[in-house]
Amino acid sequence: MQKREQGKSGGAASGAAAPPAKRGRPFGSTAGSVASASAADSVAPATLLGPSLQIHTSFVEQNNKRIVLALQSGLKSELTWALNTLTLLSFKEKEDMRKDACLAKIPGLLDALLQIIDDWRDIALPKELRKGQRARTLGSTSVVTGFGHEYEALGSNSLLPQSGLGSGSSTVEISGQKNTSKLRPSEWWFDEDGLFNLDDEGRAEKQQCAVVASNIIRNFSFMPENEIAMAQHRHCLETVFQCIEDHIVEDEELVTNAIETIVNLAPLLDLRIFSSPKPSYIKISEKRAVQAIMGMLGSPVKAWHCAAAEFLGRMIINPDNEPLLLPFVPQIYKRLVDLLSLQALDAQAAAIGALYNLVDVNMDCRLKLASERWAVDRILKVIKAPHPVPEVCRKAAMIIEHLASDPQNRTSLLAYENAFAEILFLDSKHSDTFARILFELTSKPSNKMAAARGIWGM
Repeated sequence: MQKREQGKSGGAASGAAAPPAKRGRPFGSTAGSVASASAADSVAPATLLGPSLQIHTSFVEQNNKRIVLALQSGLKSELTWALNTLTLLSFKEKEDMRKDACLAKIPGLLDALLQIIDDWRDIALPKELRKGQRARTLGSTSVVTGFGHEYEALGSNSLLPQSGLGSGSSTVEISGQKNTSKLRPSEWWFDEDGLFNLDDEGRAEKQQCAVVASNIIRNFSFMPENEIAMAQHRHCLETVFQCIEDHIVEDEELVTNAIETIVNLAPLLDLRIFSSPKPSYIKISEKRAVQAIMGMLGSPVKAWHCAAAEFLGRMIINPDNEPLLLPFVPQIYKRLVDLLSLQALDAQAAAIGALYNLVDVNMDCRLKLASERWAVDRILKVIKAPHPVPEVCRKAAMIIEHLASDPQNRTSLLAYENAFAEILFLDSKHSDTFARILFELTSKPSNKMAAARGIWGM
C-alpha cells in the first residue's frame, strides 16, 4: 500500500513537471511556420529547449493494465495519475517516435479514454437538451469519486452513506416524492440524474479530465502506428464527430482536439463506417458527420475552418467518400473561395489545398469554380503575392490549369489572358504551367472567335 501511494505521488509530480501538450496545426497548411520554427530551434541554445522527457521502454508493458484500470475507476487521484502518465507517453519529442505508446499494445485504452469524454458529455448539457440516457460505469463501486466537494457533503449529510450508492433505496424514495415541497439544501445532489451529481467545481474538474483525454487521443493520432486502429474504431469517430457537431456549446479546446484528430485520420477514414454493422454508441450517420464538418468550415474561428478545409480536401480523394460529399460540393467551394479572401496565410493554404483536390476529382466543381465570382482573381493573388509556401503557389497554378483543361471554361478564362501572360514572363517558377494554360485557351482551332472576344472585347 505504501508503494502504491509513492507511485501516485511520483506520477503526479512527473505530470506537474511535464511541458504543455502539443498544440498547433497538423502538418500540411503550415509548412512555412514549421520551417521557421525548425530554423529557430536550430539556432537556439540547448539550455533554452527545456528538460528532455525520458521514459523507460518497459514502463508501458509493466503498467498498461494499471493505466486502463485507473481510467475506468472514475476516482480523481487515479485519473490524474493515468492522464498525466499518458500525456507524457503521447508527447512527441524531436526525433522520438514513442513507439512504446502504441494503442494496439494497450488493450482497452482507447475505450477508457473515450468513456471519460462521454462521462463529461453526459453532464455537460442541461437536462432539457440531453439526447438520451447512458448507463454510468465510472466509479460505480466507490462511495465518493474525489471530484468537487463530495467529501464535505458526505460529512454534512447523514443520509448519503445510506443513499443508495449500494442499494438505491433513498434515491428511489426521494425521486418518488414528486408532489412534495423543495428538497433540503443538503440533498441537492438528488435534483439531477446520474449516479454521481457534481457541484460546479466537480463539473469543472470533469471537464478538465475530458479535455486532457481528448488531447491524449489527438497526440496518439499523430503516430502512424495508431492511425489504422483509430480510423476503424467507430466509437472513437462517433465521439469525435459529436464533439464537432456541438462546437457551439462544447468546450473550445475539446472541439479543437477533435477536429485535429480527424484531420490526421482523414486519409484512412471511410465515412461508410457509420452505416456498418459495427457496434454503435451515438448513432451518427454519414450525412450528420459531413454536416458537422460543414459547420466547422463556416466557423469564424481560424483553427477550425482551416482544419475543416484540410479535412475535406483529404476526404475527397477517397472514391468511397466522394458520393457522400458531392451534395455539399457547391457549399464547399463557395466557402473555400471566401477563405481565399482572408489575410491569414493558413486559411489561404488550407483553401488552396482543398480546391486542388476538388477540381482534380470532380468535373462539376471545375465548371462551377471557373464561373464563381472572384474565384480566379483570388487564386491569382495567392500566386502574385506570393504565398510564402512555394507548394501552395504551385497548387494554385495547377488549379487554374485544371480549369483551363475543360473546354466549357475557356471562354470565361480568356478574360484573364493578360494576367496569365504577365505571370508567364515575370515568374519563372510558374512559366511552364501558365504556358500550358495559354496554349489550352488560344491554340485550339475552335477558339479563334473566343480568343478575339477575350482580347478585343468583341
